[in-house]
Amino acid sequence: MKFSGLTIGVPKEILAGELRVAVTPDVAKKFVENGARFVIESGAGEGAFFFDSDYSAVGAEVVSTAQEVYSRANLILKVKEPQFNNSIGKHEAELINRGATIVAFLHPAHDVNHKAIRILAEREITSFTLDSIPRISKAQSMDALTSMSTVAGYKSVIFGANRIKKFIPMMPTSAGMIPPSEVVVVGVGVAGLQAIATAKRLGAKVKALDIRPEAAAQAKSLGVEVIPFDVPQELAMGKGGYAKRLPKEWYEKEREILSKHLQSCDILVLSALIPGEVAPILVTEPMVTSMKKGSVIVDIAIDQGGNCELTEEGKEYDYNSVWLIGMLNIPATLSIDSTRMFSSNIWHFVDNLVKDGKIDADSDDQIVKETLVTRAGSIVHHGALLAMGEIKE
Repeated sequence: MKFSGLTIGVPKEILAGELRVAVTPDVAKKFVENGARFVIESGAGEGAFFFDSDYSAVGAEVVSTAQEVYSRANLILKVKEPQFNNSIGKHEAELINRGATIVAFLHPAHDVNHKAIRILAEREITSFTLDSIPRISKAQSMDALTSMSTVAGYKSVIFGANRIKKFIPMMPTSAGMIPPSEVVVVGVGVAGLQAIATAKRLGAKVKALDIRPEAAAQAKSLGVEVIPFDVPQELAMGKGGYAKRLPKEWYEKEREILSKHLQSCDILVLSALIPGEVAPILVTEPMVTSMKKGSVIVDIAIDQGGNCELTEEGKEYDYNSVWLIGMLNIPATLSIDSTRMFSSNIWHFVDNLVKDGKIDADSDDQIVKETLVTRAGSIVHHGALLAMGEIKE
C-alpha cells in the first residue's frame, strides 16, 4: 500500500491563538486506508471542532503527549512552523526524530523562523514548506497558501469593517445620504481578490493596486478602480505569475503613487507578497500619518514581515488616530473551514511526495524542489538562504 512505510504524526498546534489542525478525521481515514499508521495528540483537533473520538473512529491512534507523537513518527504534519514549547522546555524542532520529515507552513524566509530552520538542518530533518507551492496546474490541489489566502482576504475586510467608526455601504437615512467607505487593496493575489470581493459585497467603494498587469486586469474585472502603475512585465512577474521583488527605485515610485490614494481611504488592506521571501515595505510612517483620522490598516502580509513599516506582529494599536492591525495567522480565526481546506491540500501534497512508501525528497518534481527547505543537513531553500544572508541575488 502506498503509505505502508509511514508513521504519520500530528501534534497539537502550540502557537498562541492557533485553532487549526493539520489533518481532519476524513483525511486521517484516507491515510490509514492507504497503509499509514496515524498518531495524533489528544485534543489536537478541538479548536476546529474535531474530537479525539472522531479520529479513533477512523483508525487513528490518539496519544496523550506531543513527545509521544514526535518520538513515533517519521512524517510530521503541522499547520504552523515548529515553536519553542514552554511546557516541556524544548523547541518542537528538537522533538522531531533525527532524519524524519516535516511538512508545514515553515515561512523559512521570515527571520523569526531562522532558528527553527537551522535546528531542522542540524538534525538532518527533511522539511517542506507549503508557502512555496508553485503556481502550476499540477499543484492546484496542494496549494494551501491559496486556500489560506482566501480566508485571510475575506477576514481582513471583516476586521477593518469592525474597527472603522462608519458604515461600509452607502446608506440612505433620515439625515440624508451617507457616502460609502473607501477600501484600498494593495496586492491583488488570491487574498487581495477575496478582499475586493468581500468589500464590494459590503457595499464599499474599492480601489486596487498591483504591479502585475494580469492581476490589475483581474481587479478591474471585479468592477473596481485600478490605481495605475506601469511596471515593465519582466520586472513585475516571476514564476507562475507571482510578483517579483522590484528594484528599490520602483518601490519608491509605488509608494509615491499609493500615497495619493491614502488620504481618502477608510480601510487599507495590504497583501503584497513575494513567495518564500520577506514582504516588501510599501507603506511608510509618513504615509500612515497622512491618512484620515479613524482609518484602519489591515496588514495581512505580516506573517512574512508586513507591508507597513509600523505594523507589529500580533498586535493592534493606534498610531496618530490610524488603527493598525498586524494580526498574525488570520486563517486560525476561521478554523473549521480553513482546517478542511488545509487538510485536503496536505493530503494531495503528501500523495505526490511519497513513492513506494517512502518520501522522495530527491525528486525532480517541481513541487518537491521548490518546497524543500532542509535536506541532508543543509538549508536549500532559496528564499531562506537569501533572507539569512547566505546568498545574494
